[in-house]
Amino acid sequence: MKSGKICCRPIITIGPMSNIYFESFKTFFKIGIFTLGGGYAMIPLIEEEVVNRKQWVRKEEMLDLIAIAQSCPGVFAINIAIFIGYKLKKVRGALATTLGTALPSFMIILLIAMFFKQFEDNAVVAAMFRGIRPAVVALIAVPTFNLGRRAQLNKFTIWIPIVSALAIWALGVSPIWIIIVAGIGGYIFGRIAL
Repeated sequence: MKSGKICCRPIITIGPMSNIYFESFKTFFKIGIFTLGGGYAMIPLIEEEVVNRKQWVRKEEMLDLIAIAQSCPGVFAINIAIFIGYKLKKVRGALATTLGTALPSFMIILLIAMFFKQFEDNAVVAAMFRGIRPAVVALIAVPTFNLGRRAQLNKFTIWIPIVSALAIWALGVSPIWIIIVAGIGGYIFGRIAL
């Protein structure tokens, strides 16, 4: 055996006799099954599980992953799952987290589609949906507020999300153009600031 440094990749450990693929699938399955309101409502659950409990991703990395997932085409929840899974264990990790995220929604929607006709006029079901709607607004508002805090908005940058939101809401500007302009603006600002 030659003397010298032994170089090896860091291994993400989860616990004795555990499997990272099953563990990441199980974590994202749990996140997927308890998320109401779409991908953005999923952010607090992902942060709690992936950043705080499992420590698979650092807090600083999470903000970057959210920004990238949001600017990529496709469903936000799937995008963020792919990025985190890929960071854990490359393609196989991405497959595990993606399947874990998508499977609960697929199964629930399939069940609803099979039995919806029987319940669509049910007063109890209608009342439940009326109660869920305001909660979904809060589930989306909280991660948005937290993202704003972590993005370190200040009196010089607060105008960016405000102008972007007004452009989308009042002027009907496509979010695609907002992302393109923000990306170009960030690149130019980075070049000037450095």
